[in-house]
Amino acid sequence: MDFIAIPTSYIFYFGALALCFLSPSHILRSVFLLAVPLLALLQVCFLELGNFYDIQLFGLDLELMRVDKLSKVFGIIFCLAALLGNLYAWHVKDIVQQVATLLYTGSAIGAVFSGELVSLFFYWEGTAIASVFLIWARRTEASYHTGMRYLIIQISSGVILLAGLGVQFQTTGSIAFDKMELSSVASWLIFIAFGIKCAFPLLHNWLQDSYPAGTVTGTVILSSFTTKLAIYALARSFAGTEILIYIGAVMTLFPIFFAEIENDLRRVLAYSLNNQLGFMVVGIGVGTELALNGTASHAFAHILYKSLLFMSVGAVLFRTGTSKASELGGLYRTMPLTALFCLIGAASISAFPLFSGFVTKSLIMDATATEHYPVIWGILVFASAGVLSHSGIKVPYFTFFAHDSGLRPKEAPLNMLLAMFVTAFLCVFLGVFPDFLYAILPYEVNYQPYTLSHVISQMQLLCFALLAFTIIMKIGLHPPEIKAINLDTDWIYRRLLPIILVRIGRVLNKFITICGLKWTVLINSGEKFLLSSFGPTTNLAKIFTSGAMILWIGVIFSGALIIVLF
Repeated sequence: MDFIAIPTSYIFYFGALALCFLSPSHILRSVFLLAVPLLALLQVCFLELGNFYDIQLFGLDLELMRVDKLSKVFGIIFCLAALLGNLYAWHVKDIVQQVATLLYTGSAIGAVFSGELVSLFFYWEGTAIASVFLIWARRTEASYHTGMRYLIIQISSGVILLAGLGVQFQTTGSIAFDKMELSSVASWLIFIAFGIKCAFPLLHNWLQDSYPAGTVTGTVILSSFTTKLAIYALARSFAGTEILIYIGAVMTLFPIFFAEIENDLRRVLAYSLNNQLGFMVVGIGVGTELALNGTASHAFAHILYKSLLFMSVGAVLFRTGTSKASELGGLYRTMPLTALFCLIGAASISAFPLFSGFVTKSLIMDATATEHYPVIWGILVFASAGVLSHSGIKVPYFTFFAHDSGLRPKEAPLNMLLAMFVTAFLCVFLGVFPDFLYAILPYEVNYQPYTLSHVISQMQLLCFALLAFTIIMKIGLHPPEIKAINLDTDWIYRRLLPIILVRIGRVLNKFITICGLKWTVLINSGEKFLLSSFGPTTNLAKIFTSGAMILWIGVIFSGALIIVLF
């Protein structure tokens, strides 16, 4: 078999299997963890365009390797992100995290190259199951509960995708993963499934809940794949769907205010991630070649600079044991290199000229203006200033400068510094030489980001935001960094949904008892199990006690539906 024709996901799956037989203390395991994504990266770079590795299963034609320019650019950055993430985690000897990382990456890349919805579904659920172990690997009670919530939401996305697939196959006989219109039940179900994973407004809380709960190294990996896989899926299926323009615009706005008052810097970055996804969703909604190039390139750049920011804050967490802004400050004295890399990540996400964010975000902004969406363009301009405030300034300022916390930690380990250096170099390199990135985008790029008017207008925006931050800090209007729990929109269903579900459960229990069925014991046992799993002492956990039961019923129902249809 031609090596090039082997699905890239198999490289990661076989690598995860082989990893189990290597000694955890041996340096060979760490080298192997770098070799696997490097080998996959070389394979993806040399892949020719076309369909490979088609198989038949239950009478269905499955395409495991559809290679076009859109899938290839996401395949390249996913492999690169895995390589940098594994280098950052070189010192980690935990086989759970190492195997989970390879399986998670393999599933994400497999989904990117899937040519139809059946294989996409399996890879989609594979990302959910593998990634949750990067949260559980922290081995605390809180991370266990968070992981359960994360898993339920991610599996729910897959169940909805499965239902959409079943309805589409029943009505059209097709399982194609191609352009769709929001004109049927099937397309709406698939759209919602993608939206959950993309953290659409009101569906976003799993992101801020789970990413900061992961391990130091696991959070870097988590930030690279799940949401960007959803961006890819939306770009593949719903490019030009106008509702996405307005969804994306909202996504760019609301995280700004939450990030400004958040004390945990990893949660700040999680909200910032939501903000950046909004730019990509707007680009997909606009749907022109320029906009889709902007979405793909911004996803590429975003994975790099967001990983760099999570790496720098993670290094601080690794050395100090905290990522709370109220407990940090003055760390530039003993962690100068980490501070420098954080500043590069901050400049990139803020779209400073000569950094990667500048040459990618501008594609989306110009496409929005060209297609005559002046209000949306104005929102994106405001959101650009906002991201400078909470990620470009707040994160490095309160971590490394601001007041002196008195902490004098050692500089980050060598492997972390090397991973941050390579990532920072790529952020600067792509900002200075954008043609290298433009060359691999889905459509031909005829765009010059470094025009005089564009550079001047961007610098005016950034200088205004810097001045505003300075004034706000001087007069004391900036929200203080204090120990607090900030309530998001999920508070509504965390308090209301349990009450509704418990009452429904009681009614069903009475109905079942009246009918003479002996299921009450089973339901009560399931409720006790779920309560013990989620922890009855936390409001965050109680919400899904009855909801989880409904979820599993939904899984069984959807599975039965697919069996009947197929």
